[in-house]
Amino acid sequence: MDVKTFLANLLSSLASIDFIKYLDLKTEGHTLSGRIFLKDKMFLEVYYNELTETIAFALIKEEKRIWGIDKDKIRDWHIHPFDAPQSHELIQPLSILEVVLKLKEVWENIKS
Repeated sequence: MDVKTFLANLLSSLASIDFIKYLDLKTEGHTLSGRIFLKDKMFLEVYYNELTETIAFALIKEEKRIWGIDKDKIRDWHIHPFDAPQSHELIQPLSILEVVLKLKEVWENIKS
């Protein structure tokens, strides 16, 4: 998937999320990176590289990752679960929409 398609999928997936304050995303060559700022002083760090097919989503609170989903050539698809964000648990491949829906689940758990 190219950067343009990744960005389009990300934006359409985020459209229904009501806890987003604003986006700060940049594309450069074959990469996209940036932050999606959320309510309650949290943000989602996002990275995509179309050449290496690396994908990274990390939910950050008080300068620490509290949850994340990544795909890289070393560990393939894996999650950093909310209750153990330093661990790497292998998962099946996810679409961007599925990652955003999982973010929504984590957000609802934080807020409940």
